[in-house]
Order: sequence, then C-alpha cells, then structure tokens
Amino acid sequence: MSYSAPEAFTQVTATCKANIYFDGKVISHTLTLTDGSKKTLGLIYPGSYTFNTDAPEKMEIIAGACRVRIAGQGDWIGFAAGTWFDVPGKSSFVIEVAEGIAEYICSFG
Repeated sequence: MSYSAPEAFTQVTATCKANIYFDGKVISHTLTLTDGSKKTLGLIYPGSYTFNTDAPEKMEIIAGACRVRIAGQGDWIGFAAGTWFDVPGKSSFVIEVAEGIAEYICSFG
C-alpha cells in the first residue's frame, strides 16, 4: 500500500470555496481534472469524524497519519503518509487523527 504521492496536479480547475466540515476541523478544496473527474485536497485536524460516501472513494494520506474504520469491516486500521484506503460507494467511514494534521487527496468514482 505504499506509494509516492503526487506533488502537483496540472491543468485542473480549482474551486475557490472550501468544503468545511465539523466546525473547520476538516477542510478541503475541489479540483476538476480535464477528463471531468474530481478530487479533493484536504486537511484533517485532531478528532474523530464520520463521513458517508455516495460514490467509491480512494483516500491517499500524503502527510501525517490517521486511523480508519470502514463500515462493515470492523477493526480500526492505521494509515501513515504514503498509504491509502478505499471506501465503497453508499457506505461510510470513521477517520480519526490523534495528533498533528493529516493531509489527504480524495479521488471519487
């Protein structure tokens, strides 16, 4: 599950208005790629947060660390920078950051 995170995305449209969740503890910006696909780049501050998914999501952790519990899969799993996890569509997951800030890229579909 280890990989090299992208350092930049080129030829994208960035949405200036931030997506703000949980009183500003989770913040992201949406990027639309030339093929129409969307990604979000975000920060997660310490705490535990539950998200519901419509489409499948791939969450790449690019800095910091977190642990995740995906609905229907039971146990908590830890993820450090350079790892990722997949969440099925029409599901949910709980993400927890114990300290510092976790930075992520979320890909949809």
